Amino acid sequence: MRTSEDGQVAVLEARVVGDARDERSLHAVERLRDELVPAAFAGLDAEVLVTGDTAEVIDYRLVAQTWLPIVFVFVLALSFVLLTLAFRSIVLPAVAILLNLLSVGAAYGLIVLVFLEGVGRNLLGFTEVDVIAAWLPLFLFAVLFGLSMDYTVFLLSRIRERYASGSSTVEAVAYSVGSTARLITGAALIIMAVFVGFATGDQVEFQQMGFGVAVSLLIDATLVRLVLLPAVLAVLGERTWYLPRWLEWLPNLEVEGRGAGGSTRPTG
Repeated sequence: MRTSEDGQVAVLEARVVGDARDERSLHAVERLRDELVPAAFAGLDAEVLVTGDTAEVIDYRLVAQTWLPIVFVFVLALSFVLLTLAFRSIVLPAVAILLNLLSVGAAYGLIVLVFLEGVGRNLLGFTEVDVIAAWLPLFLFAVLFGLSMDYTVFLLSRIRERYASGSSTVEAVAYSVGSTARLITGAALIIMAVFVGFATGDQVEFQQMGFGVAVSLLIDATLVRLVLLPAVLAVLGERTWYLPRWLEWLPNLEVEGRGAGGSTRPTG
């Protein structure tokens, strides 16, 4: 313990056993804050602060629990509004957002499966851990949802452009997937290569980040973007472009201008 010259401030250092960021250490610091410190300083005119790496993780989790739902709702709501304005449909934004969330959810699930459950961890050469990095869920959501929406808007723009030129929804989907598949897959592979580099590092938090982004992009650019999305839109058919009459007042924005031939085929 170190004390200031005037005796008003004291710093007591106590190290946790093992990893400062594992569940055992987190529980120890939580017990220190909630039980031991209040009991030891009861009735004393003193302010006691528990800090350090372990306390930082606990505090970050509390902040994340408060703001993570708010960030999710804000991003999803704003995305829905912008896509509705761009494509004049409430079905298309809903499908796009749900499939993007599917990619993010796949990343979360695979990280837990590999790093916490240990499935394939030794084969991939990852470090065993007891917890997922506290900052990772929000970071992955921001990065993966942004990248997924980028690919989605690119593909949907081609579909709308083809549909506006007179093709049916199924024809527009088939043509657009065929014409954009290589570009989407190529772009995803480039970003995957970058994050695979992070996954091969020694720091477990970067391993989790690199693996999560890489595997999610692989799923998103293949299974989701080139299989599920076209299949869902083909099944929906003309219902893809449904816009309620009470929303007809919305401005008719164009993502990349009018479709081929300048057609303004109604999509409501």
